[in-house]
Amino acid sequence: MPFYKSIKNDTPAGKRTIEGLLRLKEALDVKIPSKQLDTRLLLATWNIREFGGTKYGGRDEEALFYLSEIISRFDLIAVQEVRDNLDALDALMSKLGGWWRYLVSDVTLGLQGNHERMAYIYDTRKLSFGGLAGELTPPMAKEGDTLVLNSAFARSPYLAGFRAGWFKFTICAQHLYYGDPKPDDPQRLKESQMAVDLLKERMKSSDTWAYNSILVGDFNIFSTNDQTFLALEKANFILPDSVRGQYTNLKLDKPFDQIAFLAPDVERQMKQVAGGIFPFLDYVYRDSDAPVYQPEIGDSVYFDWRTYKMSDHLPLWVELFVDFGTEYLQRKLAAPVPPVPPVTPVTPS
Repeated sequence: MPFYKSIKNDTPAGKRTIEGLLRLKEALDVKIPSKQLDTRLLLATWNIREFGGTKYGGRDEEALFYLSEIISRFDLIAVQEVRDNLDALDALMSKLGGWWRYLVSDVTLGLQGNHERMAYIYDTRKLSFGGLAGELTPPMAKEGDTLVLNSAFARSPYLAGFRAGWFKFTICAQHLYYGDPKPDDPQRLKESQMAVDLLKERMKSSDTWAYNSILVGDFNIFSTNDQTFLALEKANFILPDSVRGQYTNLKLDKPFDQIAFLAPDVERQMKQVAGGIFPFLDYVYRDSDAPVYQPEIGDSVYFDWRTYKMSDHLPLWVELFVDFGTEYLQRKLAAPVPPVPPVTPVTPS
């Protein structure tokens, strides 16, 4: 749980924050499974709108406490839309506690990059960073003596390797180009196809860091009938039923965010994988709270204002079983034992 010491209980904002946290804690206890040290991994992906930006004053203490309360319920969270300024991320980490760490990508340059980074926030009591971190880039096409990229991502997907118990895996977070507000924008579709093809190719390599791969993030998918979505399944990535097609925008009409697996250790348990979304606006920055925030909102639209305090996306999560010790021992017991070669006696000379 986060540290609450800095909350002032003698101010209206402090009392409101405490009340909001109490509602959040009660709801999270019901909707998110409890953490388990050895056997389960709670993984989430969350596009936190312009996290580190300054619009509407950026994230204040109240918002940071709510974000940290939600994040603390998971073991590993892939975050999209982290901005070039990391002050908000560092402030959030100070609330989570010293056993939390983050990995962060560099800012993708260019207009389409939108000054954004990808981040992984993880609980070191559960996960160890495996040393692998880098951006997913398309192969180069050779033209004469010059190597040039024949395509690129608007925002470079971010790869990292982790271990949780027996589960060693590569995770790749991406935030696909949005473009036109319609299904299957051509660039968005191309990025989706590139990402799944590149990851699949890596999994075939004999020197891959891990044979379990997880692809997460904001795909900007409008429907599970979109080719942008179907590119996942055509590449044999599997989505648990608990998250497939879940609406993750605040209006609950678009399955923007996804968690997909090309991972033998997960595929064996796919039917048992729990997951879902967490609708935080049912508990903080509620519709009924609009009058309370009116002095801060001014002439702004409340719905839009609160998305810059929390987000315009809901966190999407899954719970994975990561203790394969029993299965391993059973296989080991059933395996034939090679015969011991006879010992040839040594004749004294």
